[in-house]
Formats: sequence, structure tokens, C-alpha cells
Amino acid sequence: MKKPTWVIEKERAKRAAAAETVWLFGLHAVRDALVNPARVRLRLVLTKNASDKLTDAIAASGMTAEIVDPRKFDTQVPLAPDSVHQGAALEVKPLDWGKLEDVALTGRGAPLVVLLDRVTDPHNVGAILRSAEVFGARAVVAPARHSAPETGALAKTASGALERQPYLRVTNLADAMEELRKMGYVLLGLAGEVEETLAEALAAVGTRPVALVLGAEGPGLREKTRDTCDRLVKIPFGGEFGSLNVSNAAAVALYAATHR
Repeated sequence: MKKPTWVIEKERAKRAAAAETVWLFGLHAVRDALVNPARVRLRLVLTKNASDKLTDAIAASGMTAEIVDPRKFDTQVPLAPDSVHQGAALEVKPLDWGKLEDVALTGRGAPLVVLLDRVTDPHNVGAILRSAEVFGARAVVAPARHSAPETGALAKTASGALERQPYLRVTNLADAMEELRKMGYVLLGLAGEVEETLAEALAAVGTRPVALVLGAEGPGLREKTRDTCDRLVKIPFGGEFGSLNVSNAAAVALYAATHR
């Protein structure tokens, strides 16, 4: 009996995910991944200078590094030409943070979650992960498609937060939002053109768990995402220019949510 197309596609996606690897680069990102017990590490490529700086982390990981000539480093690892690798690269499997329910209900930190609607720039997502860790959010959630995947550039911008801050990629963002609502979260979508401010909404919410929903720069929140939010709010601004970079908006919103 021939398998249905959806079954074949699901199996293909599962095999592709199992085969997926990520190259992390830069001393900070590589060091944090080496000492993260949750990381599945495959290959470590270093210059002698980088190896000397990572001695303790290498020992903790139990890995054996491949030491290469700095002049030949770029030929040994598949990094983009503009990657600031500092002579350190580590091939890993993407992290598995488990189910949204487990992280959002019983995860570390405050009952606070960030949802990203098609934010594709890895530098923005990396910065948001860093802010989420600083302000104690339980997770950053994004759709599996049309969002920034775990990459070396994202990890470097996150400055180590990728190893500690749950970053969940879900099949359907609206479904994840509904799931959070059932857990008691209030969904606050950021939209610059609305009247209610973030501070006003947070005051009304009180101590209930909060999910901050941010869209990509330019298009903002998609219609389905907007409709799924409980409230649409804005970060008030002074002057004529009233638009924040999405990572800056996330940092401001996280600060407000943790100091309500």
C-alpha cells in the first residue's frame, strides 16, 4: 500500500532534521557550546591560539580539537567569508528544548514568553535571545518556517544566550499562541498604530503570565497573528520618528513586563 503524501513529507522532514548540523563560530559562542551538557557536539576546529584560550572548555567537553594553520582555517570549515570566527568553529546539532507546554509552565524565570512572527534576521533574533535571558523570560518562540534558524551568526549575536535561553521553533505560531492562552498567558501584540500603550495593558493584566508578540520590521504582525492576540499595544514614542528595531522593541517590552 502506497504511503500518503503527507506521511512521506513528514518522514522526509524528520530525516532532514536528524541530519541537520550547525557550525558555531567565535570564541564566546564556541566556549559556551563546549560547556553546555545539552549540546551534541560533532567536530571542533581551532587554531593553536584559539585552542590555548579555550583549554578549560575543551577539557570540560571531552572533545579532541583539530588544530589547523590560521592561513588554511577558512578551507577547513564551511563558514561564510565574512564570519568573524577568531580561529574557532564547532559543528553541533541544534538544541532540543522540548515542548512549549513544559517550558512555558514550569521553565526557569518569570512566566514571560516572547513570540516572533516571521522575524528572519539572525542578528535580531540573537539580540532578542540575549535580552530574553537578561530579563528572565522562559522562552522565545518562532515558527519553524519563515524565521531565523539556529545559525553561527545568530549564536554569535546572542553572545552565549543561545545555549541557555530556550528558543522553540513551532509548526504554527497561532496554534502556539492558543496553547499559551490555555495555560493562562495574556497575549500582547506590539503594533505601533494602536492607542493602548504597553504600560496600560500591563497594568490591566496585573500578575498574570504575559506573552509578548512581535512582528518583523516593515510588515509587522500578520493578520492571523493580530487576531489571535488578546490586546494590541504600542510602545509610546516622542518626536516624529516612532519606530524601533524589533530587537530594541523586544528589550523595552521585556523590561516593562518584568518591572510592572
